[in-house]
This record gives sequence, structure tokens and C-alpha cells, in this order.
Amino acid sequence: MTDKDKYNKIYDKNSSTWFEVSPDEFQEYNRRCTNLRKRMQYRGQCSCKRNKWWLCDGNCPDCKFCIKTEASLDKPLPNGKGTLSDYISDNTPTPEEIVSDRALLACLISRLREIDPEADRIIQIWIDHPESISDRKVAELLGRKQRTFADEMKKFRDEFKQYREK
Repeated sequence: MTDKDKYNKIYDKNSSTWFEVSPDEFQEYNRRCTNLRKRMQYRGQCSCKRNKWWLCDGNCPDCKFCIKTEASLDKPLPNGKGTLSDYISDNTPTPEEIVSDRALLACLISRLREIDPEADRIIQIWIDHPESISDRKVAELLGRKQRTFADEMKKFRDEFKQYREK
């Protein structure tokens, strides 16, 4: 089979046959497969050589050129002493930590409400500006003097500083 004969044909690996398609269908199919193959090669997950590109059908998990890069934490170790999950620490918070953080947050919010009658508005401003907002800007949005607001916030932060430092 010459290269010219392959031009508008697509190879089906399952049935080991060539299917003739229109040039538009071939171009669309080839573009999709090439984009996927290049993306996978860039990630180091495909070892398909140039002379085997005609085998690429975009079904990477079932492809013989697919390089499996994931490691299972439940797979037994070669020395037979447990699994990777036995030795790799899990950084996710425990339920106790989540509950204690939630209780601390509730305590902080209630104390802020005691100190400042506009606490809910201040909290909403902080929520609306997750990238951080200065006390000067918050005071400006609240229509207060910056120095007074900054002193109140300093007092609040100093009171709860011990809880932040873990």
C-alpha cells in the first residue's frame, strides 16, 4: 500500500481493516487524533513513533503506546511491607480539625459582632475581596475614619492572635 492510498483511509485497530472516507472526514479525524497525540506526548504519556501514527485512533487508554504514569497508593510495595498509602502522609484535615476551625470561626465572627455593629458588612467586604483588602479601603467603604477602624481591627487581631499561631 502506498502513501497515496492511505491518504483518505482510516485504519481501525479492532477489526484490522482500512475504511475509505471523504477528505473532510479524514482531515477532521486526523486533526483530532494528532492534537490528542501531541498533547499526550508533551505530557510524557505517549510513545507513538512517527512511522506508527496511522495506528493512533485517539483511544489512549487502550493504546499499546500509552505510558502509564499514575501510581496506585494501594499497590503492594516490592518488598512486601505494606502499600504506598502506609508511608505517604495525608495532608487533608481531620474531621476534628474541621469542626474546631468552624467553631473558632463562629467565635471570631460573634466577637467581631460584639466589637462592631457593622460586622456583617465588614465580613461581606472581606468576602467580596478575597485577594485581600486594606483596613484603609474597608474604612473608606464603611464611611469611617481610617485610624479609628484600624485601631479596632488591631485590637481584634491582637485578641485572637494566639489562635492563628498553631
